[in-house]
Amino acid sequence: NAVSCALTVGLVLLLAAGLISFAIYVATGNPVWRQRGLVIVKWTVIAGLGAAAILVLEQLAVRL
Repeated sequence: NAVSCALTVGLVLLLAAGLISFAIYVATGNPVWRQRGLVIVKWTVIAGLGAAAILVLEQLAVRL
């Protein structure tokens, strides 16, 4: 499914951005990068759970 593939790619890219932010924090020690990384990862997890819920509901609608 093209939609689920696009969601997966988007979520992976956001997680990569969060990891890069944490890497910059470790390299510089600047707490701003830690905060940015936490915010990115938090919202990526929330978006992933929402996407998973939508995909489950889609499958339920097909089966009913």
